[in-house]
Amino acid sequence: MSLARVVIGITGGVAAYKAAALVSMLAKGDYEVTVVMTESATKFVGTATLMALSGRPVVTGMFDPAFPLGPHIEVARRADLLCIAPATADFMGKAAHGLADDLLSTLYLAFTKPIIMAPAMNREMWAKPVVQRNVEILKQDGVQMVGPGEGWLSCRDIGTGRMSEPEEIFHGISTTLADAGSGGVA
Repeated sequence: MSLARVVIGITGGVAAYKAAALVSMLAKGDYEVTVVMTESATKFVGTATLMALSGRPVVTGMFDPAFPLGPHIEVARRADLLCIAPATADFMGKAAHGLADDLLSTLYLAFTKPIIMAPAMNREMWAKPVVQRNVEILKQDGVQMVGPGEGWLSCRDIGTGRMSEPEEIFHGISTTLADAGSGGVA
Protein backbone atom coordinates (compact mmCIF):
# COMPACT_ATOMS: atom_id res chain seq x y z
CA MET A 1 0.00 0.00 0.00
CA SER A 2 1.36 3.43 -0.91
CA LEU A 3 1.76 6.17 1.66
CA ALA A 4 -0.97 8.77 2.03
CA ARG A 5 0.27 12.07 0.61
CA VAL A 6 -0.38 15.15 2.72
CA VAL A 7 0.34 18.78 1.89
CA ILE A 8 0.91 21.05 4.85
CA GLY A 9 0.32 24.66 3.90
CA ILE A 10 1.90 27.11 6.31
CA THR A 11 0.80 30.74 6.44
CA GLY A 12 2.45 33.70 8.14
CA GLY A 13 1.49 33.52 11.77
CA VAL A 14 3.45 32.94 14.96
CA ALA A 15 1.82 29.51 15.27
CA ALA A 16 3.86 28.41 12.23
CA TYR A 17 6.38 26.96 14.67
CA LYS A 18 3.80 24.29 15.60
CA ALA A 19 3.66 23.20 11.95
CA ALA A 20 7.19 21.83 12.31
CA ALA A 21 6.02 19.40 15.01
CA LEU A 22 3.03 18.42 12.85
CA VAL A 23 5.27 17.73 9.84
CA SER A 24 7.53 15.60 12.04
CA MET A 25 4.58 13.59 13.40
CA LEU A 26 3.26 12.95 9.90
CA ALA A 27 6.67 11.85 8.60
CA LYS A 28 7.10 9.50 11.57
CA GLY A 29 3.56 8.23 10.94
CA ASP A 30 4.54 7.09 7.44
CA TYR A 31 2.86 9.89 5.52
CA GLU A 32 4.52 11.48 2.52
CA VAL A 33 4.57 15.17 3.46
CA THR A 34 5.00 18.11 1.12
CA VAL A 35 5.26 21.53 2.72
CA VAL A 36 4.04 24.65 0.91
CA MET A 37 4.80 27.98 2.57
CA THR A 38 3.69 31.54 1.98
CA GLU A 39 6.38 34.19 1.88
CA SER A 40 5.22 35.47 5.28
CA ALA A 41 5.48 31.97 6.75
CA THR A 42 9.19 31.87 5.92
CA LYS A 43 9.66 34.79 8.34
CA PHE A 44 8.42 32.61 11.22
CA VAL A 45 9.99 29.20 10.48
CA GLY A 46 12.79 28.26 8.10
CA THR A 47 12.48 26.09 5.03
CA ALA A 48 15.59 24.11 6.04
CA THR A 49 13.84 22.90 9.20
CA LEU A 50 10.75 21.76 7.32
CA MET A 51 12.80 20.15 4.57
CA ALA A 52 14.75 18.14 7.14
CA LEU A 53 11.57 17.07 8.96
CA SER A 54 9.62 16.14 5.82
CA GLY A 55 12.55 14.72 3.85
CA ARG A 56 11.29 16.62 0.80
CA PRO A 57 11.87 20.02 -0.79
CA VAL A 58 9.70 22.84 0.55
CA VAL A 59 7.69 24.62 -2.13
CA THR A 60 7.47 28.40 -1.81
CA GLY A 61 7.14 29.91 -5.27
CA MET A 62 4.53 29.92 -8.01
CA PHE A 63 7.12 29.69 -10.77
CA ASP A 64 9.28 26.76 -9.63
CA PRO A 65 10.90 25.12 -12.70
CA ALA A 66 10.67 21.73 -10.97
CA PHE A 67 6.92 21.87 -11.75
CA PRO A 68 6.38 22.43 -15.50
CA LEU A 69 2.58 22.64 -15.09
CA GLY A 70 2.92 24.90 -12.06
CA PRO A 71 3.31 23.75 -8.48
CA HIS A 72 -0.31 24.59 -7.64
CA ILE A 73 -1.46 22.06 -10.25
CA GLU A 74 1.13 19.32 -9.74
CA VAL A 75 1.14 19.40 -5.93
CA ALA A 76 -2.69 19.43 -5.87
CA ARG A 77 -3.01 16.47 -8.23
CA ARG A 78 -0.48 14.37 -6.31
CA ALA A 79 -1.84 14.83 -2.77
CA ASP A 80 -4.60 13.09 -0.83
CA LEU A 81 -5.25 15.89 1.66
CA LEU A 82 -4.39 19.57 2.15
CA CYS A 83 -4.00 20.96 5.66
CA ILE A 84 -3.44 24.67 6.25
CA ALA A 85 -1.78 25.10 9.65
CA PRO A 86 -1.79 27.83 10.74
CA ALA A 87 -4.67 29.28 8.75
CA THR A 88 -4.53 33.04 9.27
CA ALA A 89 -7.53 35.35 8.95
CA ASP A 90 -5.99 36.66 5.72
CA PHE A 91 -5.69 33.21 4.18
CA MET A 92 -9.19 32.16 5.24
CA GLY A 93 -10.64 35.38 3.81
CA LYS A 94 -8.91 34.80 0.49
CA ALA A 95 -9.99 31.16 0.40
CA ALA A 96 -13.60 31.97 1.29
CA HIS A 97 -13.82 34.42 -1.59
CA GLY A 98 -11.78 32.58 -4.22
CA LEU A 99 -8.85 35.01 -4.25
CA ALA A 100 -5.55 33.55 -5.35
CA ASP A 101 -2.47 35.76 -5.37
CA ASP A 102 0.20 33.35 -4.14
CA LEU A 103 1.13 29.67 -4.39
CA LEU A 104 -0.85 28.45 -1.40
CA SER A 105 -4.08 30.25 -2.33
CA THR A 106 -3.87 28.98 -5.94
CA LEU A 107 -3.15 25.48 -4.62
CA TYR A 108 -6.22 25.74 -2.40
CA LEU A 109 -8.40 26.58 -5.42
CA ALA A 110 -6.91 23.74 -7.48
CA PHE A 111 -7.34 21.16 -4.69
CA THR A 112 -10.24 18.70 -5.08
CA LYS A 113 -9.71 16.33 -2.14
CA PRO A 114 -10.25 16.85 1.62
CA ILE A 115 -9.07 20.14 3.12
CA ILE A 116 -8.46 20.87 6.79
CA MET A 117 -7.70 24.28 8.26
CA ALA A 118 -6.31 24.99 11.72
CA PRO A 119 -7.11 28.66 12.36
CA ALA A 120 -4.74 30.81 14.41
CA MET A 121 -5.07 34.49 15.30
CA ASN A 122 -5.65 36.75 18.27
CA ARG A 123 -8.98 36.63 20.06
CA GLU A 124 -10.23 39.95 18.70
CA MET A 125 -9.58 38.83 15.14
CA TRP A 126 -11.24 35.45 15.71
CA ALA A 127 -14.34 37.14 17.18
CA LYS A 128 -14.71 39.59 14.28
CA PRO A 129 -18.00 38.94 12.44
CA VAL A 130 -16.32 38.96 9.01
CA VAL A 131 -13.90 36.23 10.12
CA GLN A 132 -16.79 34.14 11.45
CA ARG A 133 -18.66 34.62 8.15
CA ASN A 134 -15.57 33.45 6.25
CA VAL A 135 -15.30 30.39 8.50
CA GLU A 136 -18.95 29.53 7.78
CA ILE A 137 -18.39 29.93 4.02
CA LEU A 138 -15.38 27.61 4.19
CA LYS A 139 -17.34 25.02 6.19
CA GLN A 140 -20.17 25.19 3.65
CA ASP A 141 -17.54 24.59 0.96
CA GLY A 142 -16.53 21.38 2.77
CA VAL A 143 -13.44 22.59 4.63
CA GLN A 144 -12.98 20.86 7.98
CA MET A 145 -11.86 23.14 10.83
CA VAL A 146 -9.65 21.88 13.64
CA GLY A 147 -9.84 24.50 16.37
CA PRO A 148 -8.96 27.11 17.24
CA GLY A 149 -8.38 26.43 20.89
CA GLU A 150 -8.42 28.67 23.89
CA GLY A 151 -5.37 29.64 25.89
CA TRP A 152 -2.30 31.81 25.97
CA LEU A 153 -1.86 33.77 22.75
CA SER A 154 1.33 35.32 21.41
CA CYS A 155 -0.23 38.78 21.84
CA ARG A 156 0.10 38.25 25.59
CA ASP A 157 -3.58 37.63 26.05
CA ILE A 158 -5.76 34.65 26.89
CA GLY A 159 -8.68 33.69 24.69
CA THR A 160 -9.89 31.78 21.67
CA GLY A 161 -7.68 31.87 18.60
CA ARG A 162 -4.80 29.61 19.57
CA MET A 163 -3.91 27.08 16.89
CA SER A 164 -4.79 23.54 17.93
CA GLU A 165 -1.94 21.40 19.11
CA PRO A 166 -0.13 19.30 16.47
CA GLU A 167 -1.49 16.06 17.97
CA GLU A 168 -5.08 17.25 17.48
CA ILE A 169 -4.41 18.30 13.89
CA PHE A 170 -2.61 15.00 13.22
CA HIS A 171 -5.67 13.15 14.53
CA GLY A 172 -7.92 15.18 12.21
CA ILE A 173 -5.70 14.38 9.24
CA SER A 174 -5.42 10.65 9.95
CA THR A 175 -9.14 10.30 10.66
CA THR A 176 -10.11 12.20 7.52
CA LEU A 177 -7.78 10.10 5.37
CA ALA A 178 -9.03 6.87 6.92
CA ASP A 179 -12.63 7.93 6.30
CA ALA A 180 -11.76 8.84 2.71
CA GLY A 181 -10.03 5.49 2.17
CA SER A 182 -6.68 7.14 1.46
CA GLY A 183 -4.73 5.08 3.95
CA GLY A 184 -2.56 6.42 6.69
CA VAL A 185 -2.45 5.73 10.38
CA ALA A 186 -5.71 6.25 12.29
